[in-house]
This record gives sequence, structure tokens and C-alpha cells, in this order.
Amino acid sequence: MVLMYCLILSGALCYAKNMSQIEKGGGIPIEIIVSTSSLSGLDKGNSIFTTIDDHVLSVVFFENLGNVTVEVSSTSGSENQIESTPTPNGVIFYIANSGSYIVTITLSGGDEYYGEFEVTD
Repeated sequence: MVLMYCLILSGALCYAKNMSQIEKGGGIPIEIIVSTSSLSGLDKGNSIFTTIDDHVLSVVFFENLGNVTVEVSSTSGSENQIESTPTPNGVIFYIANSGSYIVTITLSGGDEYYGEFEVTD
């Protein structure tokens, strides 16, 4: 019974901490998925952190991945933004319209990662 109480309490504290980060403007994390087979043999998805906070998309790179191309497009194909940047840096996109979007990150070696997210008013 004590073990169950500890598990429930730790889960509640973790949830509360995550919600407080979102309320402070940390944004909602976007899961990054490998799109193409890793040409280099290493999964670099853990080195990419993306969040959406209202209409602002942030993409941060935690290690040097060379030059990367970040593309944000709506699922309907009506909007498209592309930015190239050296790493470890980050890029920020302002997405004016609400809807469903996909962020695609292409590394200099050809590896591709993506994440899907929603922008709401």
C-alpha cells in the first residue's frame, strides 16, 4: 500500500512540474520521429528539441549536427517556411494561422526527422 502511494505521489508531482513549465512559456514538446533510415547509423532525434507555444515554434539542437534545414508546412500544403542554420543553434518560426502542421528537419548527411503539431487560437 505504501509503495502504491509513493508511485501515485511521484506521478502527480511529475505531472505538476511539467504543467508548470508549460504555463511559464516553455511550450508543449513535439515528439520527433525518424523519417528516413539513418544514413549515418546513429539516431540523432534525442539531440533535437521542439516545442510549440501558442503560434511560436522553437527548434533547438543540443549538439553539433552540421548545417540543418528546418521546414514547417501545413498538412494541407498551403503554407511553407524553410530555414537553414548551423548547429548547435536553434530556429524560431512564427505560425500565423491555426491548423495542423509538420516540422521536418534534414541533417547535412541526409537523415530526416519530423514532428506533427497543432496551432490553435
